[in-house]
Amino acid sequence: MTHAHIATWVVAIILFFVAHSLFKSGKEKPSKIVHMVLRLFYILIILTGGMLVSAIYQIDGEYIAKMILGVWTIGAMEMVLVRLKKGKPTRVFWIQFVIVVILTILLGMRLPLGIWSFS
Repeated sequence: MTHAHIATWVVAIILFFVAHSLFKSGKEKPSKIVHMVLRLFYILIILTGGMLVSAIYQIDGEYIAKMILGVWTIGAMEMVLVRLKKGKPTRVFWIQFVIVVILTILLGMRLPLGIWSFS
C-alpha cells in the first residue's frame, strides 16, 4: 500500500504543476479538467493514507503529524490553484506548499512504513 500512496502523490504533484501551467496560459477548459482529475487524486491520497494508518498497530504523534501535514499539503495545493484561477496573489500559499511538502516527505520517509530511515 505504501507504493500506491507514493504513486498517487507523485501523480498528484505532476497534475498540480500541469494544472498550474494551464491556468497561467489561460486555457480554461483543459485546466478545469486537469484540476478535477487532481481533486480525484486528493481523494485517492487520503484513502491510501487512511489504509496505511489503519494497518498500524500503535499510532503515535509522528503519524498524526504526518496526517496533518499531508492534509495541509493538499490544502495548499488547492489554494494555489483556486487563487490563481481567481487572479489573486498566491505567494503565501506557494511558500506554504514548498515548506509543507518537504516536511511531509521527510517525515513520511522517517516513519517505519517509509522507504528509508534517518536512524
